[in-house]
Amino acid sequence: MDTATLLWGLLFGSIGMGYFLYGKKQHRPIPLVCGLGLIVFPYFVSGQFLLVAIGCALSVIPYFVRL
Repeated sequence: MDTATLLWGLLFGSIGMGYFLYGKKQHRPIPLVCGLGLIVFPYFVSGQFLLVAIGCALSVIPYFVRL
């Protein structure tokens, strides 16, 4: 584990916390689930490219999927 992986995990975890709080407060399931996914997935992914790809995908899903 190196510094870049830790910083990417911190960034996506912070974005996930924002989505999670927003989804919980507004009772919206998509941001809630994506936020939870952004908080948890850096613990299981070790490659930087995969970390950035999954993090970016989970970050833009609430923007495009509106329920």
